[in-house]
Amino acid sequence: MKQRLNYTQDAPEALKALLALENYSSKQSGLEPRIIHLLKLRASQINGCAYCVDMHSKEARHSGLSPQWINMVSVWRESPVFDARERAVLEWTEALTNLPASMAPDSAFEPLKAFFTNAQIVNLTVAIGTINIWNRIAVGFRLQHPVDVETRAA
Repeated sequence: MKQRLNYTQDAPEALKALLALENYSSKQSGLEPRIIHLLKLRASQINGCAYCVDMHSKEARHSGLSPQWINMVSVWRESPVFDARERAVLEWTEALTNLPASMAPDSAFEPLKAFFTNAQIVNLTVAIGTINIWNRIAVGFRLQHPVDVETRAA
């Protein structure tokens, strides 16, 4: 696959705006890194974004999250490694990422209220929207993730 265009050069103001949103949702929203990693990884998996799955898996490992926790994100319903709070985030992430099919049902929204304030729910929603924008850029413009040296040697 060949990258379709260089979005960083072709529309620098769009990138600047997106980076501001990314900075807010990841660093200024008050949401802890574990939750940010969780929603970014799950949305990227749903959207089939290899570039983002690679990046966010590595970032999660670098932040100290266990390989098992990271590996089980794609099958979270069948794994006991996620607590009720994380499950609420995963459910909301899936509902918003699959919005045309889900229509963000009450069953995905209501569990959030047990763990998050209204402001935090807004920030979660903005973070989910932000990673979905990144996924659309990476998939739409065919960004390629790097292949690790140890992967090539295996």
